[in-house]
Amino acid sequence: QVQLVESGGGLVQAGGSLRLSCAPSGRTYSSYVGYMGWFRQAPGKEREFVAAVGWSASTADVAPSVKGRFTISRENAKNTVYLQMNSLKPEDTAVYYCAVAPSPRFGAGTSWGQGTQVTVSS
Repeated sequence: QVQLVESGGGLVQAGGSLRLSCAPSGRTYSSYVGYMGWFRQAPGKEREFVAAVGWSASTADVAPSVKGRFTISRENAKNTVYLQMNSLKPEDTAVYYCAVAPSPRFGAGTSWGQGTQVTVSS
């Protein structure tokens, strides 16, 4: 299991932007080669997929609900994944979780961060 730490959440007005970051806590000795992604969970709703990316940027995938507004990227040398969120809407309000996994299914072997709150006011 990998300990992950998210940062960058907060309160923003509709139409605004935020950038989330996620990296392993503590020192890492090699670049992570698996998938890194973001999920979110709004109050009363199930956790849902937002975006993910493999070692190569060409593998990036985003959910239809955020396509064109959110961009995922990763910095392999730092084992860090980012989520740039633009044109935020009130319905984007949720706790955002970072995850790393050996496969894009984010099933067995997935490690999760503690989550960071994103609140979009109308």
